[in-house]
Amino acid sequence: MKTLQIIALTVMIIGALNWGLIGLFNFDLVATIFGGMEAIGSKVVYILVGLCGLISIKTLAELIDDIK
Repeated sequence: MKTLQIIALTVMIIGALNWGLIGLFNFDLVATIFGGMEAIGSKVVYILVGLCGLISIKTLAELIDDIK
């Protein structure tokens, strides 16, 4: 499970960096790489980032529980 959490966090970091590029420079790196936001490759990456966010909810809950 720890490996899955590491992968999920890594993909989320990539997604966060992409959102930072969008916010700062109006540049979507994922869309640029895969040929636009509507391209299958882009959609797969966006979906994976979202799924990794859901997976990371468990990681966050565990970290919060460790603080208590």
